[in-house]
Amino acid sequence: MPSVGEMMAATVPMARTLNLQYTETTAERAVVVLPDQPEYRNHVGGPHAGAMFTLAESASGAVVLAAFGDQLGRAVPLPVRCELAWTKLAKGPVTATAELARPVAEVLAELDAGQRPEFPVEVSVRREDGAETSHMTIVWTLRPNG
Repeated sequence: MPSVGEMMAATVPMARTLNLQYTETTAERAVVVLPDQPEYRNHVGGPHAGAMFTLAESASGAVVLAAFGDQLGRAVPLPVRCELAWTKLAKGPVTATAELARPVAEVLAELDAGQRPEFPVEVSVRREDGAETSHMTIVWTLRPNG
């Protein structure tokens, strides 16, 4: 069975385009690296804001897929809204760490009750020296099929 990172690369063309590297994916956390690539730099030599957004959103999607991939037969995960703050200049490779901010069982209980649950994923993007360059909160939902 393919890993979550392999599934993301196979089904999300933008993840392949940016050469995102999925280094950890569990139902609680995903870690994804955006390598330093000159073709995706901005006017100050760091990763472009669009590339960093895609990195953070992809990390959130990886943790959501790891947590709820077994539910795809009855619901599709979709991002609903997000808030993103850039806090420091990013240079070189950057790493996004996404963490599910609600217990999986709680979200599934809402789905089982016929609701369309929403749940936040917190994503911290850091450069190699450990400084946080941006933070995203992205709210996802599980939309029931049918």
